Amino acid sequence: MEAYCVKCKSKKEMKDAAETTMKNGRKAMKGKCPTCGTGMFRIMGKA
Repeated sequence: MEAYCVKCKSKKEMKDAAETTMKNGRKAMKGKCPTCGTGMFRIMGKA
C-alpha cells in the first residue's frame, strides 16, 4: 500500500502495513516509512 510520508515529503510503499477501522467506521491502513520510520496513515473507502 502506497502512502505519503510527511517527513520525507514523498509517496512511498508502507512497511508493516495493517488494516484498521476508525471510529466513524471507515477503513484505514497504518504502517511505517521504510526510509525514516515515521508513522504513515492512509484512509480508504467506506466498505
